[in-house]
Amino acid sequence: MTLSLLASACLLIVTLGYVSLCAGSPFGNCRKCKGFGFAMKTDRKGRPKRGKHCRRCDGHGKRIRVGRHLFNVAMRLHRDGTR
Repeated sequence: MTLSLLASACLLIVTLGYVSLCAGSPFGNCRKCKGFGFAMKTDRKGRPKRGKHCRRCDGHGKRIRVGRHLFNVAMRLHRDGTR
């Protein structure tokens, strides 16, 4: 009984933490380019240099979080349904 209560409390804390993260910072770093906006390449001497811009984030380095995207979809659906 107490184990399930503890697990429910942990799940609630994690969920509320993610909701507050999505509300406070709706954009996160792109996972493909790690927030740079472009791929890192190395030249012949092994020095890092800028590569092509990232197609996933279109060179911005930021992408909308999944939770914020779901919130935006729900709000748009609610707004369109109540007009």
